Amino acid sequence: MEIWINPACSKCRSALTLLDAEGAEYTVRRYLEDVPGEDEIRAVLERLGLEPWDITRTQEAAAKELGLKDWPRDASARDRWIAALAGHPKLIQRPIITADDGTALVARSEEAVREALSHSKR
Repeated sequence: MEIWINPACSKCRSALTLLDAEGAEYTVRRYLEDVPGEDEIRAVLERLGLEPWDITRTQEAAAKELGLKDWPRDASARDRWIAALAGHPKLIQRPIITADDGTALVARSEEAVREALSHSKR
């Protein structure tokens, strides 16, 4: 499995601590440095079963600068949202865990991390 993290994020650090405690095998992706492209974001959204606005941190400064709160949340604006996430990776909600079985979760709680673990090989 892979976990997308921002090392400054307490939820990310908590998720890593739990993964380590459970002896999970995982790869860390510091997505602010190793920025996912639009196609990668689309693939993760499909695995999450979510839309781009569902994983957007709308309180970030970049979100306010872009005026995201006024953007439509429908199919016509989907590509625009994805481009914003690729162009401003700080807007991506974290941590995101992509599990071995093809699923993915936004793992902001211990329960979500444990669910991701249940979808991955140990």
